[in-house]
Amino acid sequence: MKMLKKIAREDNFLSLTGNLVIAILGIGGFALLARTLSIQVFGEWVLFVAAGSFVEMFRFGITNTGLIRYLSGADTVSRVKLIGSNALISLGATIFVAVILIACKMLFPDAIRNSGYNIFFTWYPLLAFLNLPWNIALVVLQADRKYAQILALKSINSGFFFLVILINFIMLDLTLTQLVIALLIINAITSLMSFVLGWDGILLIRKASSETNKTLLHFGKYTTFTLIGTNLLRSVDTLIISLSPLGSAAVALYSIPLKLTELQQIPLRSFAATAFPKMSKASVQNKIEEVKDLFYSYSGALTYLFIGISIFTFVFAEFFVLLISGSQYLVTDPITGFNVVDIVRVFSIYGLLLPIDRMTGIALDSINKPKINALKVFVMVIANVIGDLVAIFIFKSLILVAIASILFTILGIWMGMYFFNKEVLISYKEIFKSGLKFYLSLFNKITHKRYERFVKFENNI
Repeated sequence: MKMLKKIAREDNFLSLTGNLVIAILGIGGFALLARTLSIQVFGEWVLFVAAGSFVEMFRFGITNTGLIRYLSGADTVSRVKLIGSNALISLGATIFVAVILIACKMLFPDAIRNSGYNIFFTWYPLLAFLNLPWNIALVVLQADRKYAQILALKSINSGFFFLVILINFIMLDLTLTQLVIALLIINAITSLMSFVLGWDGILLIRKASSETNKTLLHFGKYTTFTLIGTNLLRSVDTLIISLSPLGSAAVALYSIPLKLTELQQIPLRSFAATAFPKMSKASVQNKIEEVKDLFYSYSGALTYLFIGISIFTFVFAEFFVLLISGSQYLVTDPITGFNVVDIVRVFSIYGLLLPIDRMTGIALDSINKPKINALKVFVMVIANVIGDLVAIFIFKSLILVAIASILFTILGIWMGMYFFNKEVLISYKEIFKSGLKFYLSLFNKITHKRYERFVKFENNI
């Protein structure tokens, strides 16, 4: 029992639990909407979410990574200034984004109204302000490694919206606009909670200094691009498909395997969220060997885990498609000629490559090399865009779009390892050795505890 309590309080477990809960609610809501909305309207919802996620990489990417890194070793005075600067810069970025979107809506009303992005340009400017406080709170809590509070915020936000979707599925027939309005209300409630509890640090804006502003912006000019690029690697496929003759129906079909990749990325996001603060702290304290050990341990453990996840996803691809979207997506689509199950299997192979690619990026940021990480992501985005354009406009194939994801990720792994190795000598072999050591150590801890309890029981007899 003590061991279970200890595990339940451990950072990695709390982070994994949080992402697991959010992923289950997100995928559950996605599945219900896929069954509730027509393919065309569902495609518009996918575009709203994808475009919103992309813009939020800009809004929060400017400061998030830098704040986590610098708060890791900050004193009390610096901490207050950094949190204030984070809130100030995030507010400024939100105002900038809102003005741009409103201007576009006013200047090109017909083009936007006739595209799949009408809902996004109409409602996202308001959503940006309503979700600002609780998103700021998330990064402060992550820097402080308060994963229980992060879990609470995310559960409230995702849980309430899932409840709305579930009620709509059972008894209501809400339009897409009404669903978005519900999303706005829920984000306002979540932000109010984070403000009342003082987690967001918005009131510390007046404590921001020009020095901390410059510190975060200098680091952020690279990490912003990295985060936007990372998001583009996930969303550029959807963007290019939406602008192609394949249309919104193909967007809806491709969104299903993309959503399933989120299942693969649950442990990746969870462990990455705990790895970065630890590696940053070790780097700030000039403990290079500790940075290397953390990189090896996380990369190796996640790689072995993803081998199992990818095999499971590949074998049970049909079941996952049925679970997420219903039987109508199991067969080859008669209009587009695409098969969702085949695309899912390609993405399961893509999942094998994610851990080392993600960890090299985290490692470069943690040792204060965000410029190099930004370059790595830039090259990956260019490779992905070229691959998508060839796949869609020349071969008209969604399978080849998925294969392009595998190719650009291999390129990213090579670049990440090459640049990280130039700063800190590392080896591929040690990644896999450390991964084995991690699981052997975990196995020994579990079996040793069981053996101790067994011996104690025998002695009592």
